Amino acid sequence: MYNRIYVLHFTKNTSSEPIIYQLVKQYDVEFNILKADILPQRDGFMILELKGSKANVVKGLEYLEDRGVKVERLAASVSRDDDKCLQCGVCTGVCPVGALSLHRPDMAVLFDADKCTGCSLCVPICPVRAMELSLGQDDVLAEEILS
Repeated sequence: MYNRIYVLHFTKNTSSEPIIYQLVKQYDVEFNILKADILPQRDGFMILELKGSKANVVKGLEYLEDRGVKVERLAASVSRDDDKCLQCGVCTGVCPVGALSLHRPDMAVLFDADKCTGCSLCVPICPVRAMELSLGQDDVLAEEILS
């Protein structure tokens, strides 16, 4: 399952169309609206988490762009400070995509950054703050949107 977070920018011409509905109907893509500011006949934005096969998500994103929606990947990434990490495993219980897992039998906490979607659920739950969120090059824009 492919899982990524995107910021969609709607123009006043596209804000009143049922575009997101088509992601489900035509492209079999699940979505989770994380934040939205959209009104009919006005520019707006929406932050979506998209889930589905990679091919379907890519086709869905192409559909959005063809309809006049500007699509940007929210460049959030999570990293782990291995010096701080106590290997307690608390983070593995909240990771929805399996990027954090326990290796048996030694019970080491493994972090696969390639699987990480940047949801950041592990950041506040880590008791020693070993998990850190980076919003990438557009930190200011992303922080504004997410706040």
